[in-house]
Amino acid sequence: MAIPIAILDCDLLLHGRGHKTLDRFDIEMVSDEFLLTTFGFPREFIYYLVELLRDVLSRPTQRSRAISPEVQVLAALGFYTSGSFQTIMGDAIGISQASMSRCVTNVTRALVEKAPEFIGFTRDEATKQQSKDEFFRVAGFPDVLGVVDCVHVAIKAPNSEDSSYVNKKGFHSVNCQLVCDARGLLLSAETHWPGSLQDSLIFSQSCASKLHQEQDNHGGWLLGDRRYPLKKWLMTPIQFPETPAEFRYNLAHGATQEIVDRTFRAIQTRFRCLDGSKGYMQYSPEKCSHIILACCVLHNASLQSGLDAWTFERTDTPDQSDEVEEKPEDVDPEALQLRKELTLNHFS
Repeated sequence: MAIPIAILDCDLLLHGRGHKTLDRFDIEMVSDEFLLTTFGFPREFIYYLVELLRDVLSRPTQRSRAISPEVQVLAALGFYTSGSFQTIMGDAIGISQASMSRCVTNVTRALVEKAPEFIGFTRDEATKQQSKDEFFRVAGFPDVLGVVDCVHVAIKAPNSEDSSYVNKKGFHSVNCQLVCDARGLLLSAETHWPGSLQDSLIFSQSCASKLHQEQDNHGGWLLGDRRYPLKKWLMTPIQFPETPAEFRYNLAHGATQEIVDRTFRAIQTRFRCLDGSKGYMQYSPEKCSHIILACCVLHNASLQSGLDAWTFERTDTPDQSDEVEEKPEDVDPEALQLRKELTLNHFS
């Protein structure tokens, strides 16, 4: 059944309520290619998203002609996937830039409210084991529950005096800590950290870290690079490998941990508002954080709906932050011994 999408005539938006023109746009009258190219997602997923958010987007409004949930979703998807309000999508659905901005705000808020339903660590043992098996097939690293890393998304300067969002490369950014599984499904997405904070400090204060610290039996571990502290539940590379087993451990670790970087490249490529190609996001850090999280929710929702996480993956590799050396006082002796046993038992 076709979903009729109400389109507000631009004259109505420009000249007020005296104009009663209300066009109708039948989504089934456009091709699948048009929907995918313009809005970044296939037809069935757009239908699913409209129904998922319909109640929230249909909240009462003081406007005489509220923009329909369908148009709000399409406007937001057009922005997320293009990074600009000025796209052919504006012509396709016939709303002004000001209306698009309101649509993006509404849909972003609705998606953020849905985040706990789509992003989270599983507590189901069968699902955990399946994830371990999938990780093991990547490079032979056993008992991996997830891979963690931080990524920077450029934003405009909050104000001339606030340097907390200036990262090591000298531009303003939000630092986002992501944890994902072997398929690229996000298990955690904390998108609100100022760009000046180091990855290790973010990790120590993150919900993901606190969750694992509170558990007595982890049944596996996360993988993080050298910027992260070695824990019994967080395996890091061996800084100075000497034996063949240690080199094999590092190779397997690197190939597996790289999945989180691939995942962010795929997200950034699909959601061009995050990649800086159209310029930095021109919003407050809080709103930028919400937009990033909304894109993460869409990423997981699409993956859970059967779409391929790597379809839009960018091929170039982003610059990595400077790595810091492990300090002896930062190393947990029990974690160090566990890593040695892991290396000996599985990589010799």
